[in-house]
Amino acid sequence: MSDTTPPPISALNSTSNQWYLTGQIDENQTNREFPVHNFPFTIGRRSNSSLPLPAACISKDHAVIEMTIDGLVLRERGSTNGTFVNGVKVTRDVVIQENDLIHFAALVFRVGMKREFQEIQHHTIQEDVCDRALAMIQFERLISDGGLYPHFQPLVNLDDQSRIGYEVLGRSRLFGLQTPCEMFNAASQLGMEAQLSEAFRHRGIEIGTAFGSQANLFVNTHPKELNRPEFYSSLRAVREAAPDQAITLEIHEGASTNMTMMRELRAVLDDLDMQLAFDDFGVGRARLVELGEVRPDFLKFDMKLTKNIEHAPAKRQELVALFANLVNNLGIKTLAEGVETRECHEILVQMGFQLGQGFYYGRPSPISKYTVDELNGSAQQNPN
Repeated sequence: MSDTTPPPISALNSTSNQWYLTGQIDENQTNREFPVHNFPFTIGRRSNSSLPLPAACISKDHAVIEMTIDGLVLRERGSTNGTFVNGVKVTRDVVIQENDLIHFAALVFRVGMKREFQEIQHHTIQEDVCDRALAMIQFERLISDGGLYPHFQPLVNLDDQSRIGYEVLGRSRLFGLQTPCEMFNAASQLGMEAQLSEAFRHRGIEIGTAFGSQANLFVNTHPKELNRPEFYSSLRAVREAAPDQAITLEIHEGASTNMTMMRELRAVLDDLDMQLAFDDFGVGRARLVELGEVRPDFLKFDMKLTKNIEHAPAKRQELVALFANLVNNLGIKTLAEGVETRECHEILVQMGFQLGQGFYYGRPSPISKYTVDELNGSAQQNPN
């Protein structure tokens, strides 16, 4: 941030009404409040602006806010990418009010006001609605402007804890859309769950290739993708983008009951030299008999079965071990999720599980948190 960044609200005189903008200047930062004071209040890419926005989409002198007898007025300064209030492009002076949403090009802010003697900003239902609207507006940026920020969690061989690959997990730095739940909630309101899932996959592979072609990247699907004609085209585009990368597609185990779809998917994956994993096995409708008809390469046991298995009753341990050995005998690699302790790891080895995933082996992290050795594949052993 520039030295000209406005001071926090708490530093201002609290005995008068104070306007502020809530938003995110940079995707590496969290949502912040920026006081609007010392009029004219300028917005632009210049470092000496009242609100400097160091983004390529912002013009040097983008817009200005003035205090007039009519109230707070926003004026455009002929910016290249425009300014919008509540989705309407600003072509003349606009009086802005509390909870209005302002786009400065691709950056979105909500207008707020702290009233006289109000020391603590309490979140109201109206503000929650506006923050949800802001998240919806940012969803387009998430999909089209590279707002996705995938994390990678190691998958390991249980016998020696060497890494065989990484699961790609969707994350974002955008305000209101940081977690998969927030992102898919916004996507569901737009009917774009499939498009978001596809974007996760493409972005994850694009970044994950840094681990090397031998690192198996496990990418997820959303149920709404599976019946879309575009789904197989999306998989082919992934393969074209990373022709030599080891890739495994994860399908929720509930989808495995649709044998016609699964046979077709299996054929497409074989043609693309991709592998198949059933996710969350053991908590839904999947049956062992169906695994024999369309065999996945990997079966991920849901963490409800395997997490803290060392503390489970003996009968439950026997049942999980029985499942693991049945799956192994089908030629399918068994993967236990939710491994958090050495004791859990050791008992899973005794049960016959081949692979593991969980905090014990490594937490989900962005690519920047991995070492050079991890990226080139030479650091395979778990340090625990």
